[in-house]
Amino acid sequence: MADLPFGYEVEDGVATITLDRPEQLNALTFEVYRKLTDRFYQLRFEPEVKAVIITGKGKGFCGGGDVDDIIGALFQRDSHDVIEFTRMTGELIENIRRYDRPVIAALNGPTAGAGAVIALACDFRLFAERTKIHFLFTKVGLTGADMGAAYLLPRVVGLGRATEWLMLGDGIDARTALASGLATQVLPLDELMPAANALAARLAKGPTMAVSMTKRLLNNELSMDLGSAIETEAIAQAFLLRADDHKVFYDAWSKGTEPDFTGR
Repeated sequence: MADLPFGYEVEDGVATITLDRPEQLNALTFEVYRKLTDRFYQLRFEPEVKAVIITGKGKGFCGGGDVDDIIGALFQRDSHDVIEFTRMTGELIENIRRYDRPVIAALNGPTAGAGAVIALACDFRLFAERTKIHFLFTKVGLTGADMGAAYLLPRVVGLGRATEWLMLGDGIDARTALASGLATQVLPLDELMPAANALAARLAKGPTMAVSMTKRLLNNELSMDLGSAIETEAIAQAFLLRADDHKVFYDAWSKGTEPDFTGR
């Protein structure tokens, strides 16, 4: 995919996306936003991909929107163009959440603004020890509720922490992120990508349909009452009880071997 403005490769069922503007801390341009949004949408139709890693090249993950390419350019655009842009940024986050396979953010350094919300939208967030994450929108005169941050962040760290981080815009170090539930793991930098690859490989070799159904229900049940959630889970589990992977597990258990899941 030579036309993509970021690195993209697939190996053994794992797609790795590498933001590739290291001199600009992998800041997002209009083109990167659009192509990244479209790539996550197209992944829905690529069953060979079982898990995704997104990371950044160089010293950081993503510094947010490019100051010249986006922030400066938007002052020259009318209201119609501006709302089209802000809706596209939200579309990226929705595509990450609606993609029903696991997405791992490997945060190799500073992560700010839109980069922070992209990381937030992922299912797992692995932090290098040096990583700080900044939901810095209010510091530049914008609402901290951007790209779905005010929806997602309270559900990950609670309303109190989310209020503090989104209103003040201060940096959150890796250890604080781990204690708050935002970080899945904190690792030395040289162990970050090996750990991300190991997690992705584990997920890719696992029961894909079961993992995908779990992500779908985690998303869908956010807006359900308890009774609706229980009934939805009953129907989903009845379906998976008849799926191939559950039988693969049972046959392997009966023989005392490890299951070789097919993803069906």
